[in-house]
Amino acid sequence: MKPRETIERFDRFLAARGLELDAVVVGGAALGLLGVVSRQTRDCDVLHPDLPEPVKVAAGDFAAEERRQGRDLRDDWLNNGPASLSDVLPDGWRDRLQTAFEGEAIRLKTLGRGDLLKAKLFALCDRATDLPDCVALEPSAEELDGARAWLHEQDGNPDWPAHVDSVLADLARRLGHGV
Repeated sequence: MKPRETIERFDRFLAARGLELDAVVVGGAALGLLGVVSRQTRDCDVLHPDLPEPVKVAAGDFAAEERRQGRDLRDDWLNNGPASLSDVLPDGWRDRLQTAFEGEAIRLKTLGRGDLLKAKLFALCDRATDLPDCVALEPSAEELDGARAWLHEQDGNPDWPAHVDSVLADLARRLGHGV
């Protein structure tokens, strides 16, 4: 799915049904809505709040309609998959939210730059699939270093801090930070 186009269509879909969604989104969809990346993503990750049942049902109905229109969209395209991330984000993350999308029925915010970067770096360290997004965010050497201590705390494995340092060093090299 192309995040902006899909969310714009879903906004009209929800409005026609008298439903609304106010949420915080993260991941590739958030980066797409912010214009940081232009790639397709498979879903829209809602960090907060838990999706209300009528919105979940509408999202499934919307996915079915999208498929009838020849667009590939999974039934679970709108989900609370990363909700547990809200428990580990740096204190005050809610105070640093930024607007990602405002439509007739949908208002989406996402994490502030530093928190969004930390979340993406955590995903990169955890599953190694977020390198293009981390590169697209173009973090400075100072931002990478500033995320290091928080990243070290995100896993209890004794090898985790060394792994984080290795991933950050590789990313710094790719970004031309002279590491």
